[in-house]
Order: sequence, then C-alpha cells, then structure tokens
Amino acid sequence: MRALSTLLLSALLATTAIAQTPPSAPPEAIDRVWSGHSARFAMAVSKTHLYVAYYDANRQLTVAQRPLNNPAHWVYHKVDTWLGWDSHNYIAMALDPAGALHVAGNMHVDPLTYFRSDPSGDVRTLKRVPVMVEATREAHMTYPIFLNDGDGRLVYKYRDGSSGRGNEVYNVYDAAAGRWSALTSAPLVDGEGQRNAYFVGPVSGPDGWFHITWVWRDSPMAETNHDLSYARSRDLIHWEKADGSPLPLPIRLKDAEIVDPVPVKGGMINNNTVIGFDADKRVTITYHKYDAAGNTQIWLARREGKTWNRQQISAWTNYRWDFKGGGSLNSELFVEGARPGAKGQLIVPVTRLGQALAFVVDAATLKLIEERKVESLNARAAARIGVTDVTRVQTAQTTGPDGRVYTLVWQALPPNRDLPQARIPEPSDLILLTDTQP
Repeated sequence: MRALSTLLLSALLATTAIAQTPPSAPPEAIDRVWSGHSARFAMAVSKTHLYVAYYDANRQLTVAQRPLNNPAHWVYHKVDTWLGWDSHNYIAMALDPAGALHVAGNMHVDPLTYFRSDPSGDVRTLKRVPVMVEATREAHMTYPIFLNDGDGRLVYKYRDGSSGRGNEVYNVYDAAAGRWSALTSAPLVDGEGQRNAYFVGPVSGPDGWFHITWVWRDSPMAETNHDLSYARSRDLIHWEKADGSPLPLPIRLKDAEIVDPVPVKGGMINNNTVIGFDADKRVTITYHKYDAAGNTQIWLARREGKTWNRQQISAWTNYRWDFKGGGSLNSELFVEGARPGAKGQLIVPVTRLGQALAFVVDAATLKLIEERKVESLNARAAARIGVTDVTRVQTAQTTGPDGRVYTLVWQALPPNRDLPQARIPEPSDLILLTDTQP
C-alpha cells in the first residue's frame, strides 16, 4: 500500500483508553532509536521473557530480550538489515509453539527479510532464513504479519507484488519439523493484474470464526480505494461470505461480498476498515467515507440476518480528509473496531486530527448517542515519560502471561511520503512502561 501502510500502525498506536490505569512500575530505558520517520516496532512475550524489535539509532534492526522477572537484564542482538526512509517497512515478530522467535521486516516490495532463533528463543541465536517456501514468490514482499490459526500453529501472511498489482499469500509453520509450507494452494485474493486488496485481519472473533475486511485498490494512488469487502473462515483455508456461501480461492472482485460499494475517490482508505463485535458476538466494521455534502464521516456496518446494516455515526461539518497520491501519508483519521459498552451500547473509538474520541452508539439501532473526547494511549504514555509533543509519540503494546501490560514508547517524525527528511533528528529514547495488576 504505497499510500497508507502506517494506518494500521497508527490505529494501534492511538488506541483510546477509557478504563482507569492500573498501578505502574517505573519507566525502563532500553536503547536509543531512529526517529527520522515512523516505522512500527514489535513486541512479543513468552512465559518467561519479553522481546522487543526496533530500528536502533543507526537504523539497524535490533532484537532485545529480558526475563519478565528481571528488568535490569537486557540482552541485545543486531541483524543484518537497515531501514531506509520508507514507513511501510515495519517489523513483525512472534514465537512459535516450540519457543523459537520469528522476526520479519524492512520490506516494501522487497525480497524476504526474515530471521529465526533456535527453540530456546535466545535472540543471540537469530539467523537469516533466505527462503520460506518459494523464492520466486518471495521476491516482492510487503506487509508481514504473524498470527496463529485455530490449532495454535504459527501463520505468516504477506502481500506478493506491488500496490495495485498484488496478491495475499499465507504460509504455515511446522514447529516440530522447523519448516514452512503454503497454507493454501492459491493466494487468498487475485486482483487479476488490475488491482489488489488491502486487508485488515484475519481477526479471531468471539464467535469462533476468523474475519477479514478489505478494500480494493486500482493503483498506488490512495484515492483509488473502493468496494468495502468481507469474508470469514474457520481454518484460514476455506473462506465464505457472511451467509455461508463458499468463496473459492483466489477471491476476485466479481465474486467478493461487498459490504458497501464505495466508489473510487469516495473517501474510504485502506487499513481504516476495522473489525469489531457487539455483545451478541455479531461482527461489525468501522470505516469512513464522504457523505452527500462531501464531508468525511465515520460509518458502522453490522451483519444482521441476510443484510449489512450500515449507519453513519458521525455528524461532522466542514471536515474532509481529501487524501490522494502515493507514499506513506501523514494520516488524519484512525478508527477501531466497535466493542460493547454499557448495557445497550457500543463504543466505537476514533482518532481525528490527534484527538481521541469515543462514539457511544445504540447497540440495537447503531444510531449515535454521544460523541465524547477521551485520552489516548499515546497521550497517557507521553505524560508518563514527560513528553509534551504527543504528535511524535509512538507506542506498541502486549500483555504478559500474568496480565501485566507492557507498553513500548518512543518518538519519531511522521511519514514524509517515504522521502528523506531535510534534516535528521536526534535519536529517541526507547522506553518500556509496565502496568502491574491492580
């Protein structure tokens, strides 16, 4: 997604916080890191160790670990890849069932850049793996994501190809054999050489299904997104529409389930089509598009019976995010999935122009009850480390086996359309915040 890979990052970074913050441990300095532009860092946690992966002050991909019970004992390991100026080149990291650490990143239509440790999970054993499954398919890779299937196996998905000309590919890892294989015999989606799909998910829902949403995009230009689409699966192999109709792979535009036929230049953008669930485990999708007056508005869609109920939940005036062009955008809007709130209500978190908002929606009708300002995770993290410019604060977060929440905090300039900055800023402190159990 030449234009908006950082939306997924920023949507995670700007997560709204409504609940009271639990007691906290003192901030923990880890390293000095690159701050010339934003590129998502990664965290992972095992039963015994915390792992962080980031680009250091010299832009080199670095992986560090420490015991959960010993904040002072960090171990560091640098691997042989360096970040350029592209905000698409985020880091993905996960542990497999045998305990090995997997790290992928620094790829935007690039050959596979992937490292794996031995089953001890020791970062010092990380080694480059040049091929996962098929070298010819792994020459133009973007958007690495690790997830687990219903059996707990590690799955790796990525885009093969470029913006407007890409396919979604899934691999599965056999931890006992130490070997990757293709999860499906065909890519999930085929743009037929005319477009590609930008996915959010798969998200493992409370209903036992994996859910995905996506937009189709006709070119590297951000304004060419169109047709909000949806599919679900039990096993990440067999996919279907919401009514149970099978979707043979690869899914093509003419066969896809269209939730909302938003046209090109209709105000919908990739990564801002986010899955949520209501109290009855029904799937929802939060997204935005232009209204009849040309203003950008937030919409919420929910599958109800045989149809999708689509409701506009914002009522903004004189506001239009008129995005266009290529490269990583300095995004104005981030949305999150709906979640149950007070009885009979849904909460839909949104961040607009740096302000975190909570839309309170009637759970029965999806009609707006209230739009209110809230404090974002970034704002809370900035206050705890004494930073006044929240716009540069970046965060990543994970939860340990005992329920402790670990938040990684650093500062970086926003994307610059993937072009070099005129001046390189000083490196930022990489800080770990730990929220203990109440």
